[in-house]
Amino acid sequence: MRTIVSRLIRHKSSIPQIRFVSASSGGRYLSTDSNKIDEPFNVEEAETVHVPPPPTEKLLVLGGNGFVGSHVCKEALDRGLSVSSLSRSGRSSLQESWAARVTWHQGNLLSSDLLKDALDGVTSVISCVGGFGSNSYMYKINGTANINAIRAASEKGVKRFVYISAADFGLANYLLRGYYEGKRAAETELLTRFAYGGIILRPGFIYGTRNVGSMKIPLGVFGSPLEMVLQQAKPLNQLPLVGPLFTPPVNVESVAKVAVRAATDPVFPPGIVDVHGIQRYSQQKSR
Repeated sequence: MRTIVSRLIRHKSSIPQIRFVSASSGGRYLSTDSNKIDEPFNVEEAETVHVPPPPTEKLLVLGGNGFVGSHVCKEALDRGLSVSSLSRSGRSSLQESWAARVTWHQGNLLSSDLLKDALDGVTSVISCVGGFGSNSYMYKINGTANINAIRAASEKGVKRFVYISAADFGLANYLLRGYYEGKRAAETELLTRFAYGGIILRPGFIYGTRNVGSMKIPLGVFGSPLEMVLQQAKPLNQLPLVGPLFTPPVNVESVAKVAVRAATDPVFPPGIVDVHGIQRYSQQKSR
């Protein structure tokens, strides 16, 4: 049987009944009128529908003027995204051309009103917020601040949220209890609020060139060779107690690349990505 696809011209008098009959030699055609079985129906050519391109992705980077955050902003701009950043100090102090292309917001993640304003029109968020200090302070900046951001983004209808967390370091976690408890609390909130669009990156030591005032500290001098050595020593990660100490460092550009891809690629799987996953994804071509 031959299939004929077309738009049917309906009779004005009533809603037609459609019957399918054989179109073989000497047979009958599909008809919209039970009283005119043998008459072929009229066919019009299909119309061309012009679908507008998808809207521009707008990314909000929390902590965009920090070491990791600044690399995330730059990577996102290189990918053609519209980028804004919210941080306590506002505009980045870096005198680089890309910084002028970022919309800078000054505010505190512990203030929900400022955060909601910065989230207007945002399609995805990457949080690079974290810090050290007393246990109570570390829990607040790593946990509470990020939880506030996750909840506000969820309420605003943001599609994807990427959180730069941290790898476990075994016994070292007890020395920085507030830091890790805050990180894990934020992770739990993210996986609850963004079950299908929440991605957690858990790098270990992140190396690259850090700007400290007017000085540039090239951490890659020892970070890069150490990464290559520890990549080959992956089985050591399984050793009890001390295994996590063999987690390889990772380049800040790799972290930024994977974070931006996770925030914008709808097929990037949700969940936790460890340092080995970050290294693997960073070597793949972006979609």
